[in-house]
This record gives sequence, C-alpha cells and structure tokens, in this order.
Amino acid sequence: MEVSEESLRKWLTKYKFRDLTIEELKSVSGMYPNITFSMNTYTFKDGSQKDLLNLSGTVPVKYQGNSYNIPIHLWILDSHPFTPPICFLKPTANMGISVGKHVDARGRIYLPYLQSWSHPQSVIIGLLKEMAIKFEEELPLYSLSSSDAARQMELLSYIAKFTEGENDIQSKSKTDEEKNGKGFNNKVTIIGAGDLGLACILAISAKGIADKVVILDCSESTIKGGTMDLEIFALPNVEISRDFSATRDSKVVVLTVNYLGNTQSYLDVVQNNVDLFRGIIPSVAHYSQNSILLVASQPVEIMTYVSWKMSGFAKSRVIGIGCNLDSARFQYIITNLLKSESKDTWIIGEQGENKVPAWIAPNSGASHQSEDSTNRNAQQLLTKRAMEVLKGKGQRSWSVGLSVADLIDSIVNDKRRVHSLSTLVKGCYNINCEVFLSMPCVLGINGVTEIIKLPDEDTITEKLQSSAASIHDLQEQLKL
Repeated sequence: MEVSEESLRKWLTKYKFRDLTIEELKSVSGMYPNITFSMNTYTFKDGSQKDLLNLSGTVPVKYQGNSYNIPIHLWILDSHPFTPPICFLKPTANMGISVGKHVDARGRIYLPYLQSWSHPQSVIIGLLKEMAIKFEEELPLYSLSSSDAARQMELLSYIAKFTEGENDIQSKSKTDEEKNGKGFNNKVTIIGAGDLGLACILAISAKGIADKVVILDCSESTIKGGTMDLEIFALPNVEISRDFSATRDSKVVVLTVNYLGNTQSYLDVVQNNVDLFRGIIPSVAHYSQNSILLVASQPVEIMTYVSWKMSGFAKSRVIGIGCNLDSARFQYIITNLLKSESKDTWIIGEQGENKVPAWIAPNSGASHQSEDSTNRNAQQLLTKRAMEVLKGKGQRSWSVGLSVADLIDSIVNDKRRVHSLSTLVKGCYNINCEVFLSMPCVLGINGVTEIIKLPDEDTITEKLQSSAASIHDLQEQLKL
C-alpha cells in the first residue's frame, strides 16, 4: 500500500463505511501490490461531481499462451462496500479497446459480478479475479501500429473525459435540457419488476401522477422479472432499466422487491430481504438524495426500519405502505356498507392479524362526557362489524398498487392528506425502541409532517406496545 492507513482515513472522512473500506483496501494491497490509491474528482452522467477514491493498476491475464497486464482503474463510491465500484480500462497510447460483451467503446467495464454485487459476499479482490477470468476469454485491449497509436492518443484524450469524469458534452447537453424545461419534476422509481412492481406502474400511469416512471428490474432474467410485456406494449413515460443511475433525482422511490428463495424460517426470510436491500438502498440514496422512500416490501414495518437505517435519510422521508389500504377499506365499509360516518376511523399498528382499529379523539369538553360515552359504545359496535367484513379482504398486488399510487399522489402533488403509514413511533404510546408502526400521518412533498393524535386508550396502547416489542425483538436478531 503506497499510502498509509492514516492518509486513507483522512481521504475517506466522508465515506459512510470508512473502516470497512480501509480493511478491504489492505487486502487488495496485499494481493495486488501494483495497485495504487489516490483521491480524484469523478463526474457522473448528470454533470454532478464528487471526490472519490481511485484504484489504478493492472490485472494479470493469460491469453492464448501469452501473459498480459491489463491496465484498469476503479472508482470506489462513498457507500462502499454496499455499492459496486465504477470500473474502466486505462489503455496506454499504443493500446486499442476491443469493444465486446464486457467492455464498451469508452472502456467502461461491465461484469456479472458488478451487477449482482452484494456485501459481504462481493469484494474488490473477487471483482479483480472475475476481470481476469473474463478478460482471458476475450482480451479487452490490443496493440496499435505506430500510425494508429497517434490517432489513439487523440481518442484517449476524449475517452479520458468519460473515465476521469469530465464529459463536457453531456454536461452541456443536460444544461440545455434544463433551460428548455425538459427535466422531470415528478419522477417516480419502482424497484422490483414482479407482480407488485408492475401493478404500481399501471396504477401510477392510470392516475397520471408522474411525468416519468422508471422500473428497475432486479431479476436475473427480463422474462422472469415481468418487464417483457412492458417492452412489447410500451407505456408512455415508462423506462425499464437495470442501471441504478436511471433512478437519479427521483421524487419518490418505491421498494417492492422480496426474496423468493427457499428458506427454513421466518427469520431467514427477513434476513434474506435485508441482504437484498444492502445492494439496493445505498445506491438509491446516492442517486436520489432528496427522495421519499416508500417501502412496500414485506414485512413492511421491518423493511421500512432497514431502509431508514441503510439510507441515512430523515425519519420523515422513509415510510412504509403500512395500513393505508386497510384504512381506506375500513372507512369505505363503514360509510358505504354500514351507512355511518367514517372520517375519524383508522387501522393502525402492524399489518396483518395484529392491526388495530382506532378513532381520532374528539375535541370535547367535560359537559359532553355522557354523550362521548354513548358515542364510544356505538363506535365499538360499528368497529366490530366493520372488522368482520374487512377480514375477508386479501391484499392482492393490484389492490396494493392502487394504494401505492394514492400515496404517491399525496407526495408529488403535496396534498397533505392523512394516511395510515408505517412511521417511526419511538416516543409514542410509551414505546422506547426504534420501530415503525402505522399511524395516521399528514403526507406531502417532504414526507410525513405530522402524526395525528389518537386516543390513549389502554387497549390500543397495550396492542401497539406488544407489536413494537415483537418487531424490535426480531430486528435485534437481524444482521444489518
């Protein structure tokens, strides 16, 4: 390692996981002593810049009986090791780039290892080893003749604008686009192209609440991910991508992904979802730093907590779909089937069997205590009948998709409506742990701006505390 650990610590002061990054760099230096470290400015596709750690060196490759050292450089993002490096070839003046399956004309390197990057399984050494394997199958560089080398020198100066992050052409193009007013004000990203992700796309498109929708397909196969039909029957303003950079500057990011593998216990299922989020949330937070994270993955209370922890966002900007659908159905049942007033009724707490029906506390004086007691008895009877009807309603993908679109509408159009959302409830109902439960919340462009007060009834408090305790117990067993 050419630089000391002390120097690395000074360079990486803004890195979220500095100690993990430094430990990994030590391993890289031990196995690849030719690799050097430096801090340089990287410019992203939108023209924004950031000082990032740069690794430069060579990867030894054997090709058709000959040995080659392929020059590369890697940009290490400030969310490393939870996001993969940005990788480029670094050809000299007498080298040409062989565009192929894993390398484009700019020298940008694309590998399956990068696409499926997931800490702690994925590491820089593993990435370098896969580079060697893939480059042995298809050599990414070739030697130029002297006349070609002169032209290559000119070409390399152009390519350097990309690899060193100084693409003036793209920056100018974006500036012109912004001047012409072609930016997207209400951009929404859906992470996950399963049934729920597609249902969200259709619901958002039907309501016309976003001028741009990106669906990020995290599956290994386009057909398996469900985006093939979207490509066949194209929807306006909908983009399908596998690249996190396509999510940049989203106003809302909806998480619908769930682990679908075979596991032995509920804890394993949740842990696998946590591992899945490790490869998603840091990238989302990097590209859309001012977005609202809307979690629809299950279990929603825990995955909302995980998203909050991994993103570093304010608690007001990380919410779960919670009991929004159940509350809307509950209110509909009371109003349309039971023919009563429902504006103060809510489903709160935990999704599933432990959900709690509640009424917003009325502002009544002491002279109305008798009337309040009568109303409370009527409410209890009405609630019991409504809950019996609600039990028969499942949560199908299209129903949840409609609920998600409803929440996005409140956010992007700053409607400040009240929804029952998964939000951080530490400090409410004498809950002293960091857990997310559904509460009636005022929702707008900045996320949750207010939690609506509910009655401090013993039964409600007891149920919410019980849910909080069981959720917190499970969270303590997870490896974040």
